[in-house]
Amino acid sequence: MSKNFWKTLNKPIICLAPMADVTDAAFRFMIAKYGKPDIMWTEFVSVDGLCSAGKEKLLLDLKYSEKERPIVAQIFGSQPENFTKVARLLKKLKFDGIDINMGCPDKKVEKQGAGAALIKNPKLAQEIILAAKKGAGGLPVSVKTRIGYNKIETEEWVSELLKAEPAAIILHLRTRKEMSKVPAHWEEITKAVALSRQANVSLPSKERTLIIGNGDVKTPAEGVALCEKYGCDGVMIGRGIFGNPWLFSKKINSADLTLEKKLKVMTEHAKLYEQMFHGKKNFLIMRKHLGAYIKGFDNIKKLRVQLMATTNAAEVLAVAKNYLQK
Repeated sequence: MSKNFWKTLNKPIICLAPMADVTDAAFRFMIAKYGKPDIMWTEFVSVDGLCSAGKEKLLLDLKYSEKERPIVAQIFGSQPENFTKVARLLKKLKFDGIDINMGCPDKKVEKQGAGAALIKNPKLAQEIILAAKKGAGGLPVSVKTRIGYNKIETEEWVSELLKAEPAAIILHLRTRKEMSKVPAHWEEITKAVALSRQANVSLPSKERTLIIGNGDVKTPAEGVALCEKYGCDGVMIGRGIFGNPWLFSKKINSADLTLEKKLKVMTEHAKLYEQMFHGKKNFLIMRKHLGAYIKGFDNIKKLRVQLMATTNAAEVLAVAKNYLQK
């Protein structure tokens, strides 16, 4: 993988969104096996935590397999010096890129001055990007954010970010205030694309910051159509991946997947989760995946109830086997 993997990818670039307690190493392994996107992200990890005595526990969230490349580590925080230290660590861990979360609306994250709170502090946001680049040793540094805090301010906010020359800006096309309660404002991305092209003329590196859109994209085909319509470099897809590690596959139409096939892969996922995280993460986190694998099929109420009562992979396997033998 070259130093800036973003430049090696064909456009439109189709990415998997990082989601806390969803896109962990086990699920990403399944996705890489059954339908790999162009880029994968880790769940977000605190830079302050990675600079503390609790570092070892957090390293579990930075676990990845070679099949996932290019793999980007997503981090959050508000202390620039910690971004430099953690960027050095991520370089040692051989990640392909580093992404800074500047869009998370979680109150605990915002209380630290991190996540979406950085939209209100552009100067600190710039310092953080530059601090991460300082420690990254040439790894590309990107930013995932929103189009405003209380109101849409795409041009003002993106202009500030572009001054620090991130490799890419991933825009969740809603404000912090809107959360996910309104449709994504896709028309806003054209402003970011125009600003990125203008900045390319004046910035010393002459490497244009790529603009990736995020929000309400359910399939890669929808993503390609949005890129064609609005001129962005790629899209990031999140919720469509639940129960569907085939989402990015070019060989399998996920609409054609049988319940039998889905149950087989579901049990594989449960076993892998247990192998990776036994004694470290609660198996109950898997339940959201179990429900998602069977969603949309008829007459599965009893199966769903049984799966939601499981506490380990063996129980998941027993429930699936029992169902298929009927």
